[in-house]
Amino acid sequence: MAEETMPSPLRQKPVYRFAPSPNGLLHLGHALSAFLNNDMARENGGRFLLRIEDIDQTRCTPELEQAIYDDLGWLELDFEKPVRRQSEHFDEYRAALEKLIEAGLAYPAFLSRGETKAIVRTFEAEGGLWPRDPDGPPLYPDIDRQRPQAERAALLASGRQHAWRLDMDKAIRAVGAPLFWQESGDGETGQIEALPAFWGDVVLSRSDAPSSYHLSVVLDDALQGITHVVRGMDLFHATAIHRLLQQLLDLPQPAYHHHRLILGADGRKLSKSEGSTGLSALRAEGASPSDIRRLVGLV
Repeated sequence: MAEETMPSPLRQKPVYRFAPSPNGLLHLGHALSAFLNNDMARENGGRFLLRIEDIDQTRCTPELEQAIYDDLGWLELDFEKPVRRQSEHFDEYRAALEKLIEAGLAYPAFLSRGETKAIVRTFEAEGGLWPRDPDGPPLYPDIDRQRPQAERAALLASGRQHAWRLDMDKAIRAVGAPLFWQESGDGETGQIEALPAFWGDVVLSRSDAPSSYHLSVVLDDALQGITHVVRGMDLFHATAIHRLLQQLLDLPQPAYHHHRLILGADGRKLSKSEGSTGLSALRAEGASPSDIRRLVGLV
């Protein structure tokens, strides 16, 4: 695998992207991210792209995708065309997954969500403390990682539904050196050490989704030439996974800027179910784009 390198001075126009999923209506948190990407691109003489992250074919709909275009048009944000839609690039994600499988860095995971929860529940009922990732969910058990090859092959041949997971320990050993990213956001800044081990064996694809967020986002950023990733602070720690995948797949390393989150009345980050902060609802109530800028603290 390639040795860890820090970003070299940019020799091209900086490229920013706003990448929502059409699985709900945009809210004020999305507006902040879209504004920041647009504004930074303009201030730095760069490009502003829109990407539609519609891997989840169950929840993502054409109507919600159109709502994204309507909201961004109302906010007077002009992005380059054509727009990249993840659902049109499944072959690219599969090729990257195959590269990791062939390198022995990914394995088929056959445990269902229910089986995984039962294992964790039993362990903790007996007084144990199951390890959890930075977002809180329990790490995936090591049962599938330790399956003998013959048993794996038999399960795959039987047509058993499965996901593909990254063998985190093997992946970290393959890189062989500490990983870092350059951060300029609203929290910790400077050179940040990436610690992907805390996430365990992350999902790379599922039987009902040809790619995970983590795998597709690093490929999309590379293929679109994204030089600056500007997104919410809720993805700060996940950047460790992205740096690892970038290194394993020999992808370029963008700079990162994780911005503050817009919180709801309960002090939690906004959800797409928060009707009172939805952009379409605010527009219907007579709000203007300048009002939205004020509400997200950019005026």
